[in-house]
Amino acid sequence: MKTTVASIQGSRQRLFINGEFVAPKNGTYIASYDPTTGHPWYEFADAEADDVGAAVAAARAAFCNPSWRRMTQTDRGALVRRLAELVGANADILAEIETRDNGKLLKESRAQMRSMPDSYHYFAGMADKLQGDTIPINRLDTLNLNLREPLGVVGMITPWNSPLMLLTGTLAPCLAIGNTVVIKPSEHASASTLALAELIHEAGFPAGVVNVVTGTGKSAGEALTRHPGVSKYVFTGSTATGRRIAGNAAQNLVPCSMELGGKSPHVVFGDVEIEHAVNGVVSGVFAAAGQTCVAGSRCFVEASIYDRFIDALVERTRRIQVGLPTIDDTDIGPLALADQLKKVEGYVASGLRDGARIAVGGRRLEREGLARGGWYFEPTVMVEAQNDMGFMRDEIFGPVVGVMPFCDEAEMIALANDSTYGLASGIWTKDIDRALRFANQIEAGTVWVNTYRSASFMSANGGFKESGYGRRGGFEVMHEFSRLKNVIIDYSGAMQDPFVIRLK
Repeated sequence: MKTTVASIQGSRQRLFINGEFVAPKNGTYIASYDPTTGHPWYEFADAEADDVGAAVAAARAAFCNPSWRRMTQTDRGALVRRLAELVGANADILAEIETRDNGKLLKESRAQMRSMPDSYHYFAGMADKLQGDTIPINRLDTLNLNLREPLGVVGMITPWNSPLMLLTGTLAPCLAIGNTVVIKPSEHASASTLALAELIHEAGFPAGVVNVVTGTGKSAGEALTRHPGVSKYVFTGSTATGRRIAGNAAQNLVPCSMELGGKSPHVVFGDVEIEHAVNGVVSGVFAAAGQTCVAGSRCFVEASIYDRFIDALVERTRRIQVGLPTIDDTDIGPLALADQLKKVEGYVASGLRDGARIAVGGRRLEREGLARGGWYFEPTVMVEAQNDMGFMRDEIFGPVVGVMPFCDEAEMIALANDSTYGLASGIWTKDIDRALRFANQIEAGTVWVNTYRSASFMSANGGFKESGYGRRGGFEVMHEFSRLKNVIIDYSGAMQDPFVIRLK
């Protein structure tokens, strides 16, 4: 792999279309900013409709090309395994690129990249195991079959918080099934996806099977989601953007799979070890500076332990180390975007206006050792919160948690479900009966019990309500990216006259 942070620094990153890196037709590039300094560090191509059209055309041609379409399932699996090996060999380089682009802790980026090959290997193994079935039919001498086949061109629009990890969960099964792909990474973190394109080429995938078009949502994103040559869309991001993409896709009657916003409840009962529950809440909302869709940003604590829990949570939050993402001792790095920093500041201010109180944190952080202009914000605990306050209703996507007490189980369920979102949830209790009741009654696609943010590519996951639809991970995702075809075969050797009615 030739690409490194040093080679990207100050460069102009091109599009990847039909197996080649090419300049955008309009010659326009946009700066990408380093979150630790607020300064630009490279430029990426701003693709428009013509570039997107070329990428979709390349993907459609590759889908029909015998070098891909007639490749055996086992051979496709072998290609995906080759990509897994290359990702593993270059995991640390990919991690450094992504951290520089979005400010994620380098140790977390490394852990993600080093684990990604397992996901590719898992789905590579599925390539020759996606099976149809035979179905009984009420006619003799007739065979009724269901077949599974690839969809065609899949358009993928990925987020800036964990670009490659979230891409892997859909790219790996898509390739294993035999689809082709056009990826539009976030304009705030495109570098690691372009670096992955280099590895895809090195792995030996036919030209056009995977294409990457960078650019803004208004240009590249809008053109991709309106293109009639795309068979399905995958999107991870905000609910507002998801609605727009779904509306565009509907014009061409194209399905979508969407993981959207979240405002996940984190519930703590009085029978737990407070230290363990505090660690879970801290991990659930402050990891990645709160920039995760599943962040447990609404925390409900049983009234009997509320004061002790708040004291312990505040004390633990004070010890969180905010700093450069490349330093191993850092617990929280910067926010990824200047606009995200302003958004977090705005929600904290609105919470104060609504009557909540800051127990710890609450400010932009500028201190010695951090570059002036970096987008750092203190981990923040807000108390005296109410579930109808704006900062408790809306997804903040930052290191802010609102905490409020509850008195009984029925009240807790009502509070937890009182949200337009339904992505994830967590409960801390030693009572297994209570945990199962919670799991059955909570309106969320993922339920964690005595843990949080624990995930596996072997499990299907996704959201309810305004958190989206469709599932990723596990064998279910193979159905998301394939289509069912029914085949009926009459092997009687004689077709009856359709206009002669024979009575039994």
